[in-house]
Amino acid sequence: MPAAFVPPTVPGDDRLLLRGGTLIDGTGGPPLPDAELEIADGRIVYAGPRRSDDDQTRTGVRTIDLTGRTILPGFIDAHVHLGLSIEDQAADAARFDSERTLRTALNARRTLMAGVTTARDLGGIDRGIRDAISAGLIHGPRLHIAVSALSPTGGHTDFTLPNGREVPMPMPVHPIIDTDDDVRRTVRLLIRGGADVIKVCTTGGVSSPSDTPDDLGVPEEHVRLIVAETAKRAGQPVAAHAQGSEGIKAAIRGGVRSVEHGYGIDDEGIDLMLEHGTFLVPTLSSALRVPDPALVPDYLYEKKVTWSAIARERLAAAFAAGVRVALGTDSGVCPHGENLREPVHAVELGLTPMEAIVAGTKNAAALLRLDDDLGTVESGKLADLLVVDFDPVTDITPLADPDNVTAIVQGGAVVKDSAGWFGDEPSRPLLAG
Repeated sequence: MPAAFVPPTVPGDDRLLLRGGTLIDGTGGPPLPDAELEIADGRIVYAGPRRSDDDQTRTGVRTIDLTGRTILPGFIDAHVHLGLSIEDQAADAARFDSERTLRTALNARRTLMAGVTTARDLGGIDRGIRDAISAGLIHGPRLHIAVSALSPTGGHTDFTLPNGREVPMPMPVHPIIDTDDDVRRTVRLLIRGGADVIKVCTTGGVSSPSDTPDDLGVPEEHVRLIVAETAKRAGQPVAAHAQGSEGIKAAIRGGVRSVEHGYGIDDEGIDLMLEHGTFLVPTLSSALRVPDPALVPDYLYEKKVTWSAIARERLAAAFAAGVRVALGTDSGVCPHGENLREPVHAVELGLTPMEAIVAGTKNAAALLRLDDDLGTVESGKLADLLVVDFDPVTDITPLADPDNVTAIVQGGAVVKDSAGWFGDEPSRPLLAG
């Protein structure tokens, strides 16, 4: 895997020893009570049962007693739009670009404070936000970015109303592809601009003004062409916005790594996903949320009502069949900073709490090809951790409230400690807000 696929972490200065908490390591194994974790230089050097107090190798390590708490891996949100807010379009259209950038930074911080230490932004920001987080200039999850999501004229990312007026949802690279040459050139532009993933829209969508989720978008032959083009570079994975059944199947046959949304997946599509090992990112936080009709256009509200019901039924069927799930919220279409509502919804649709945790940690890391460094709490991995004051395996619902995610460690640095468990100020100072 190219080094660029793991953005550098600004490590914490402390060597930490976390003792006494119950460890849920993200592998799907049973929780480990009275666990011990040792962190040095931003990485986990030990994770397992509590060791004896006379082990002299831990001299100088700051010890934190987490008895009665639960330790989890930092979550990975595999589908965000930090630069967008669908329910704020009119106000956003009046803003200067500088304010949009600052609001994006605030969205990134809210996402981190919700318990998401790594995320994949699937359209709407350029590499500047990703690189600023990586350099420690602003606080947020490590990012993989798609830059812009691709569709044909009249497709999901053609934000033009029938009268020719554009809905204000800018993309850093022009997203419309209609010909083979369009496909090659645009993919090359995206990769030149720092894209870690290429996103294509093989169907229409709910939020777009001139199509529906059943409409076909980028055709299978263009998906294949994109996969072939990325193979010449760093092998960037391809993610497909795909909501209607035929577009979902076209995406899978074309070679995408993940189906985003998948609301109307049929039994044939489920079988194809199982056959190809394709990930499903169900974006339940968006799918199951019907917004206030006063805040969105009529076309969006009407489609939301219809497709939320379809998604609830068909995604539950995909879960029951054993499709490989990685969690992503589609924040920007739904509110930012409520990201861990996603595993709660996944349990509502049939996953166990442990399966939902794995989907948001280990599976999501595998989808992003970051599983050598992230996704589980194991020796050698980057120290991305959450500490909570409840047992999410017994009841996962408290995760939905960011205030219940009491402490967050990202790359060994304590970035949130609202209960004072770590005993001093966060080791990486936080932005206000």
